[in-house]
Amino acid sequence: MSMTQHAEPAVTSPPAPGPKETDGRTAERPLVVRLLARPEVGVFLGAVAVYVFFLVAAPPVRDASSMANILYQSSTLGIVTIPVALLMIGGEFDLSAGVGVITSALTAAMISYQLTMNVWVGVIAALVVSLAIGFFNGWMVVKTGLPSFLVTLGTFLILQGVNLAVTKLVTGNVATDDISNMDGFDQARKVFASSFDIGGVQVKITVFWWLLFAALATWVLLRTKYGNWTFAVGGNKESARAVGVPVAFTKISLFMLVGFGAWFVGMHQLFTFNTVQSGEGVGIELIYISGAVIGGCLLTGGYGSAIGPVFGAFMFGMVQQGIVYAGWNPDWFKAFLGVMLLGAVLINLWVQRTMTRR
Repeated sequence: MSMTQHAEPAVTSPPAPGPKETDGRTAERPLVVRLLARPEVGVFLGAVAVYVFFLVAAPPVRDASSMANILYQSSTLGIVTIPVALLMIGGEFDLSAGVGVITSALTAAMISYQLTMNVWVGVIAALVVSLAIGFFNGWMVVKTGLPSFLVTLGTFLILQGVNLAVTKLVTGNVATDDISNMDGFDQARKVFASSFDIGGVQVKITVFWWLLFAALATWVLLRTKYGNWTFAVGGNKESARAVGVPVAFTKISLFMLVGFGAWFVGMHQLFTFNTVQSGEGVGIELIYISGAVIGGCLLTGGYGSAIGPVFGAFMFGMVQQGIVYAGWNPDWFKAFLGVMLLGAVLINLWVQRTMTRR
């Protein structure tokens, strides 16, 4: 009788748990880093810091009427900064926006006054001209492949010369004639340059238009196909074209949106001051671009928001008026512009590297 032995399987204990290995690609970034990578967060914190600083340094800022003036100054910058930001998300620049504001105002004023027509005829004609300038810029960029920096720099110089030359030719002066007594002026002023009493404080209508345009632009970017197209052409236009995105239409329409913003602010200036100086507008385009960059729009395109530039414009308005309320030399505003632009570029570089880190 033989005996059979059965070997029992060896029981091995599971290895002690150790630290989870990651290769860097699947590691989750800290919450703070993810928040700071949002295009709006950095500029929001900066805007809060600037606001608190001037609350302490310039006591008049604490007054409600002073804040209304700051918001007004911010709105006149922000209305154009928003479409400039959308254009930058689409991967392009527009250096002609500043003089484009004056071109639209000059067009409306001269057509209305010299042709003795209702001012709304001049307003509509100015809108057509502004949209045509935007179309020209976009068409040139798309058809020639030239950098938008060069194309819009050329447009900037053309408009600067045309504004001065045509105004002198038509009016015999460097400024347009006063249109405040013309038909339709009061109605147009209500739309573009009126004020509302809120708690005893006069608030300009441009503040409401500014916030409305920001909300609309945010909805377009985040909830519509056109918003997806904007991000796509800014990120990689060839890849966007390969998946059916109408690259030419998107880029040209973005330039035309900048033209619309320039037209709106031009109408505000015209119906606020009743006349326009033809040599103005030079240099303001840099503030529009700076506001978009500080608002989180990458210089390389494909990234940004419409809310960030709102805070960017507010920072400029806050500093521009805050320096005055503090009794400082207003020339410091230009120094602030340079410092903030350089800082925004460095922050954008960090954001870009954070997004692409694997």
